[in-house]
Amino acid sequence: MARPEQVLLLEPQHELKFRGPFSDVVTTNLKLSNPTDRNVCFKVKTTAPRRYCVRPNSGIIDAGTSINVSVMLQPFDYDPNEKSKHKFMVQSVLAPPDMTDMEGVWKEAKPDELMDSKLRCVFDMPVENEKTHDMESNKMMSSSLLKSDSSTLPPKSMSSTFDDGEVKKIMEECKRLQMEAQRLREENKQIREDDGLRMRKSNVMSSQHTSIGMKKDEGLNARTMALIVLFFVVGVIVGKLVL
Repeated sequence: MARPEQVLLLEPQHELKFRGPFSDVVTTNLKLSNPTDRNVCFKVKTTAPRRYCVRPNSGIIDAGTSINVSVMLQPFDYDPNEKSKHKFMVQSVLAPPDMTDMEGVWKEAKPDELMDSKLRCVFDMPVENEKTHDMESNKMMSSSLLKSDSSTLPPKSMSSTFDDGEVKKIMEECKRLQMEAQRLREENKQIREDDGLRMRKSNVMSSQHTSIGMKKDEGLNARTMALIVLFFVVGVIVGKLVL
């Protein structure tokens, strides 16, 4: 059974163009419009998920509204002889009137209820004298997207992005974990140093005990030899007196 026709309007319709240079993040926009009288759930998928950052990559578009999806291409070494095989797919499904869980809608959706549109990626390298200007434009656009307030999105699609409070909590947790790891490394280092000091002390004490024992043995051997010599001398003297 053929899938129903896509109800969302895409701008652009067939291609996502990324204009170089590609030594920094390059961003292009995809506009999704919902001309129907029902809310529509959407997802944006790609054949190269490690090469792109999509914001938002899913959400809900209210009836008669639209949103802008930012597609950010990560830096890479551009080869003009290599054609891009990357593709994107916008998948959508009509949201039920009593929807409470968007993930549940996707899980319960039947194949003949899913709609999709596909776009291919095109990489465009500008001439040499335009590279600097385009690089600065891409940097400014990427920076403004990362700092933009999520209030520009429709209320129901806000759940697909992090707010500033959540980002701050994540950063604080990362900092705390880094400090904890540093503290554990320092404690481990101190333990190794203490163990080494105890081993050195133990070796010194063992060597001292050994040297003391050797000195005692040497003293006993010297006294034994002295007694033997003394007995010998006495024996010689006694022998002469007897003769």
